[in-house]
Amino acid sequence: MATSISNLSHVDPQAEIGEDVTIGPFCFVGPDVKIGNGTVLDSHVSITGHTTIGERNRFFPSSVIGSEPQDAGYHGAPTRLIIGDDNLFREGCTIHRGAEKEDHCTRIGNRNTFLCNSHVAHNCRIFDDVTLVNGVLLGGHVHVHDRAIVSGNTVVHQFCTVGTLAFVSGGARATIDVPPFMICTGSDDFRVRFVNLVGMQRAGISESSITVIRKAYRLFYRKNKKLDEVREIFSQELEGVMPMALQTLFNHFEGIQGSKAGRGREAAARSAKYVPEENSQDSTRRAA
Repeated sequence: MATSISNLSHVDPQAEIGEDVTIGPFCFVGPDVKIGNGTVLDSHVSITGHTTIGERNRFFPSSVIGSEPQDAGYHGAPTRLIIGDDNLFREGCTIHRGAEKEDHCTRIGNRNTFLCNSHVAHNCRIFDDVTLVNGVLLGGHVHVHDRAIVSGNTVVHQFCTVGTLAFVSGGARATIDVPPFMICTGSDDFRVRFVNLVGMQRAGISESSITVIRKAYRLFYRKNKKLDEVREIFSQELEGVMPMALQTLFNHFEGIQGSKAGRGREAAARSAKYVPEENSQDSTRRAA
């Protein structure tokens, strides 16, 4: 199918527009934007900066994508935003390109859903199949891993990591890393409450792995065991063969050992050096 661009929109002649792209009325597309095949901009969508968008993405009205980061250290460098395929950006969604830190890039993977008025700040990494519900605010440098759900009106502190298949409840104030497979709630008392059983089941995680994660939760959060103790318990029970889900959980706890305020990436992220574009990983996945 042919690309359709409304006469009421401004698309810079230097922008790269793929096939079967639909750009509705009152949209703005800047000169350094690349839009992949099958992508739809409904109306009143603004896409600026050095922004690369994959295929079959849809942007609802009033989305603002690729604008300058809200960072005092940004001085106009051509930082980037890279978006994968099959993502949904609902009304009022804002995604900022990277600040002049880390690799100067904000990255979004595939099949993610950003509901109304959600915000992704500079240098964030959104992996695959993530859902940000209405009004979610992600501070700079936040990582949200595969199939995590962050519920409505939740704020996530800069440099926090939300683990794989984690669930953060609505109205929460996430100031520490969220472990994989766990449910976290609370504003002034943000903490792990239980295992995300429904999420794990829907994701096709085996019952045996779910049982292991539930036991790990009890050891960590009910009996206050340390990582080495829990690892030794499971090493003996499982004869050294760790399920992938359990290893993912262990990796999380390794990452926050000695961390600042429960955010494992904070010290490393602040000291990370710029990776030149020709040496950086262009993939929207695993860019950390």
